[in-house]
Amino acid sequence: MEGHKYNYPREFYDQYAQSQEKSVVNKMQQKYWKTKQTLIKVTGKKEDEHVVASDADLDAKLELFHSIQRTCMELLKAIGLYQKRICFLSQEENELGKFLRSQGSQDKTRAGKMMQATGKALCFSSQQRLALRTPLSRLYQEVETFRYRAISDTWLTVNRMEQYRTEYRGALLWMKDVSQELDPDLYKQMEKFRKV
Repeated sequence: MEGHKYNYPREFYDQYAQSQEKSVVNKMQQKYWKTKQTLIKVTGKKEDEHVVASDADLDAKLELFHSIQRTCMELLKAIGLYQKRICFLSQEENELGKFLRSQGSQDKTRAGKMMQATGKALCFSSQQRLALRTPLSRLYQEVETFRYRAISDTWLTVNRMEQYRTEYRGALLWMKDVSQELDPDLYKQMEKFRKV
């Protein structure tokens, strides 16, 4: 079988090459406007008030997410500190209970009996206080698991969303720039606007 040579008219090839060229230029322009939007965001320059207003609901949800993130960290710190203090208090209470019991056994008066009873109650109380560590440890693990799974997964999603939002706002800047020079009578300018 003999190889076929496809003979397409030159104008189809030119349109194809031109569209490929435009797509490269188009990509460069997209990157330019995305970078410009990133710079606006980083430097804290004022953005278009209508664009910012349209994202108000999203920004409120992001603020809620950041609040949950901070609260989880603070809760983990508080639980850890509470566990340490419970251990310390339990040890001190147990030591005091042992001391009162030993002193009460040496004193044969009614005060000695009261010291023994108080010492016994303090030792029992210190054991009960230590029993709080198990549910606290469980709570700490649950909050930490939530932080590692839910918050970190949401954080990745938020980062991707921020990238897309930057691209979107860059495209809006580009569209605004092109629309300022737009002359509806010129076909090329209308075509450029449509591509943006």
